[in-house]
Amino acid sequence: MEQVELVGAAEIRVMLGNVSRQRVNVVINSKTFPDPYQVLVMGKVWNKRDVERWIAENRPHLLASDEEP
Repeated sequence: MEQVELVGAAEIRVMLGNVSRQRVNVVINSKTFPDPYQVLVMGKVWNKRDVERWIAENRPHLLASDEEP
């Protein structure tokens, strides 16, 4: 069974380049953002792979390679 890595809004903020809380809320509530994996009392959580896929498709500049040119 594949283990799912979950992320919340705070982790997504970091994944998006340390954007503000207001900006991450705009992003996670947009129609194109993946649906949450689960909605908990503490808030929504997403499958990290879904978020990474969305970033690759919609914010590819955030995936800059760590490799030297």
